[in-house]
Amino acid sequence: MPTNRRKNDKTESVNKEKKTMKHPAKSIPARVNILFFVIFILFMILIAKLFNMQVLNSHFYADKIVNSGSNVQIIEGAPRGNIYDATGKPLATTTPVQAVEFTRGQNTTAEEMRQVADRLATILPSTIDAGNLTTRDKKDYFLADTKNLDKIANSLTEKEKTDKQGNDLSGAEIYDVELTKVKDSDINFTPQQTFAAKLFKEMNGTTTFNTTMIAAGDITPEQQANIAEHESSLPGISIGTSWTRTYAQNALTPLMGGVTSEKQGIPADDLDKYLKKGYQRNDRVGVAFLEKAYESDLQGTHNISKVEIDKNGNVSGTKTVQQGKRGDDLKLTINLDFQNKVNNIVKTQLDQLIQQGFGEYNKGAYAVVLNVKTGAVLALSGYQRDPSTGKITENTLGTFQSVFTPGSVVKMGTLTAAWNAGVISGNATQTAQAIQFQGSSPILDWWGSNGTESPMALTAVQALQYSSNTYMVQLAMKMLGDPYVKSGQTLDDTDRVKVYNELRKAYASYGLGTSTGLDIPGESQGYIPASDSTEATGSNLLMEAFGQYDNYTPLQLAVYAATLGNNGTRLAPHLVQGVYEGDTSGGLGGLVKNITPKIMDKVNVTPDNMDVLHQGMYEVVHGAPGLTTGTGMSQANVSISAKTGTSETSFQLPNGTWTNLTANNAVAFAPTDDPQIAIGVVIPNNTENNASNGTKANQNIVTQITNLYYSNAAYQKE
Repeated sequence: MPTNRRKNDKTESVNKEKKTMKHPAKSIPARVNILFFVIFILFMILIAKLFNMQVLNSHFYADKIVNSGSNVQIIEGAPRGNIYDATGKPLATTTPVQAVEFTRGQNTTAEEMRQVADRLATILPSTIDAGNLTTRDKKDYFLADTKNLDKIANSLTEKEKTDKQGNDLSGAEIYDVELTKVKDSDINFTPQQTFAAKLFKEMNGTTTFNTTMIAAGDITPEQQANIAEHESSLPGISIGTSWTRTYAQNALTPLMGGVTSEKQGIPADDLDKYLKKGYQRNDRVGVAFLEKAYESDLQGTHNISKVEIDKNGNVSGTKTVQQGKRGDDLKLTINLDFQNKVNNIVKTQLDQLIQQGFGEYNKGAYAVVLNVKTGAVLALSGYQRDPSTGKITENTLGTFQSVFTPGSVVKMGTLTAAWNAGVISGNATQTAQAIQFQGSSPILDWWGSNGTESPMALTAVQALQYSSNTYMVQLAMKMLGDPYVKSGQTLDDTDRVKVYNELRKAYASYGLGTSTGLDIPGESQGYIPASDSTEATGSNLLMEAFGQYDNYTPLQLAVYAATLGNNGTRLAPHLVQGVYEGDTSGGLGGLVKNITPKIMDKVNVTPDNMDVLHQGMYEVVHGAPGLTTGTGMSQANVSISAKTGTSETSFQLPNGTWTNLTANNAVAFAPTDDPQIAIGVVIPNNTENNASNGTKANQNIVTQITNLYYSNAAYQKE
């Protein structure tokens, strides 16, 4: 039975196979006919659609093209606002200039753009700004003439039009070959052709329905009229406006910062931020300092025009839909005349110090003047000197970007930190004496000599008046929990990180080693090594207590002085007094925004302790002669309160030997009873043994600036 079943199954399978393959030749033509019928139906539908678009509804679709172009806008930046000094003297000005703009149509060809460029080159002067040319740009212009292109194209061999495998090159690849066939003699242009090539380059780089400024400059009314008269032969061309930025050359010029060109547009780092604010990619924006900080005020309102497109997709004209408005103006807090005279004071004192033989290694001189009540910057005077050449140059930016060792000027901050740490109270008395640690050189006050110093009881006021380093070192040791007891003891600096932080917190509350809040970008916060770094040793902590470790900017010293004069309220320094509307006559218009004082911090100090600091600063200038350190400022026309600083550094000479260099620094405010101005002075790397009894260049600068400020009522106005 199993054998017969297998045989029957096999027979049945064969019969089924024969049934499936019945008439195979007839089934194939039937399927092909069905496929051809489907294709025929699809072609008929396509033809019907084309007939509907091009015949029955041609006007509808033509209007769609026009409407798509009519949604395109030309957005132009308005002239930028001007910047003036405190008296209205122009520092940065904008001059509107006429510009030629090109809006590219949907069907614009390279040959048409060359023809337009050639016509424009006969109308416009070739001296106006139209960009630069590369050799490739010249070749593109040459080949935009179809006669030139056809001549070179016909000269190509079949081999030059195929790749190594014999495949035909693409259109772009063939064009690259054609570029190599353009000879130098072909692009040896006349001045007019060169100008036309520049125009063509800008036009050729414009995408469909977009607008580019292709030239800007002194375009006369006659030339504008000529362009308008030949509008039909200059498709896409219109007259717009641009502007140039001019800076007066003076000590304040570096503070302006500069703006981008239209070709540069918005810097990549700032692009997203500005686009969210409604800017265009090619808008000209401030790149640094005042121009960047007050960008939103200086930037005007865009002029917006609507592009009109004809039914052929070509640009037929433009229509203004939003009239642009120039940006607002800035009025600074600095009187340029006062600034120039402060510069003269600083430069004269620097020159005299060098002439007296103390400036061989000097690196310059700096002075910053602030309004105590408002934080307004009244002067930023800076000079840098190259010790190797002796060359001196202005360095206004160095007043807030360069850092220096401050020296004893920080001692009011050290007392503040000690009070806050609870290691002393009020006008505490300590013994100024040689601080001798085991195995190290003694720390002495400036009046000590030969490694010794006679012990002397000093109050906090006297410690400021005489500028006692050992008083401040003992404060730091008490903050460490390791008071100075006797000569030869070992310093326990276990808690040095905590004490570094306590000192720096107090200093920062006055504006030292932190952002001052200056209203322009770019200020340095100083050189402040981390409290837990290997560099921040216990010995450096003791140096920190009298200003010989962290480094600060001259601006920070002035803010420190202003905060002391303002009873511990720290205000942000600012360069801009107000924002004003532009006046049609070229001056300042109505006030838009007044810059008000901004409180940055309030020092943690009691009124009684602030009185101790004030009394100490007064005695620095007006105390009895002898050890008093700032008597050179006592002859000013108004009473000055101050603190001098003569930081010392070791400097290796070219011959390998070492010498000690000092700094002539000072912080001050005046008048003593009702402070109005604050001054910070830094003169680094001098060879005076004791700057307080030497040239007194720092004190002379403070005195002369104070006298200058009160010599003219105009300087006292913002």
